[in-house]
Amino acid sequence: MTARTIWLEEGRVWLRVARPSWIDPLDASHAARRGGRWNPPDSFPTLYLNADLETAKLQIVRMLDGYPADIDDLEDDAYTLVAATLPRKQVCADAVRDAGLRTLGLPRSYPLDDGDAPVPRTTCQRVGADVHAVGLRGVLCRSAITADGRGREVAWFPATRRSRAKAVWPEPRPLGDWRDAGGWVDLDLPARADTL
Repeated sequence: MTARTIWLEEGRVWLRVARPSWIDPLDASHAARRGGRWNPPDSFPTLYLNADLETAKLQIVRMLDGYPADIDDLEDDAYTLVAATLPRKQVCADAVRDAGLRTLGLPRSYPLDDGDAPVPRTTCQRVGADVHAVGLRGVLCRSAITADGRGREVAWFPATRRSRAKAVWPEPRPLGDWRDAGGWVDLDLPARADTL
């Protein structure tokens, strides 16, 4: 497999939406069993992280799709937010830029196909498995939460069992602390550009 690659910025803070009941929201082994967009079930550890606050909020909006409630209707402790950094020198497949998508066999219109239907999860899982097989540390991608692919995410493949994301805060933040946050500074994190 040939893939365009991108180095993840060292020290960049990533965000993960979690349930308060999760013992370790940065444990990548759960997705190894259940699978996700970029890894098939019963495969390899993968940690799914958002690159910006808006994408993290849209994760919840997507989970509520079909329910007669929205994010503002939720209890303050319905979800938590974890801020984390990844180990240094992580090289990922580029699924953000048109050229990167093309080398992965994905349409320039990703997360939609050329017929305006969502690219199937099984297609992304095949791509993720190929990326993992060549030793890349994940897929930096356009978010599939919205049809226009705004927002960025990373599906991170830890190199070994000892490779871990490191939490920035001592405890995850409850939804009530970040639901109305407008940006990084509101989360007591250094301001940064969200674009990748």
